[in-house]
Amino acid sequence: MQAKVEWVDNLTFLASGDSGKFTIFDYSENKVLQKGSSPTEMLLQAMCGCTAMDVISILQKKREPVTGLEVKANGTRAPEHPKVFTEINLEYTAYGNVKKESLDRAVTLSQDKYCNISISLKRAGVKIAISTRVVESPESSDTSNL
Repeated sequence: MQAKVEWVDNLTFLASGDSGKFTIFDYSENKVLQKGSSPTEMLLQAMCGCTAMDVISILQKKREPVTGLEVKANGTRAPEHPKVFTEINLEYTAYGNVKKESLDRAVTLSQDKYCNISISLKRAGVKIAISTRVVESPESSDTSNL
């Protein structure tokens, strides 16, 4: 696997990798002027994407009727440079008539076995806290017709 960044201007860089796709990295005190995610934001986004892909794949293999998935990350960083992440809270919300136990098992498998980004951060000493919830489809929770 390879990656490359090329400087565009100020603190804007164009990143690419083996896929041939491009991402803009940028940082500005004025977020309106910022053209892309900062590398630190991108790390959290990559972690969310990595674990979300695992969880969706596992739920689909279990034939769970998942209609959506959202993974949110809230990271706490050390106050001094290099300002590494010290703790990350991950919140998983599955949509559909998914069994909570299936969601929890999929998250555990992702965090302990498959998501190399989460596992790399854990091995570096980052504390990762997890919360999960299922938001059922409206038709499954509508009891007015009973």
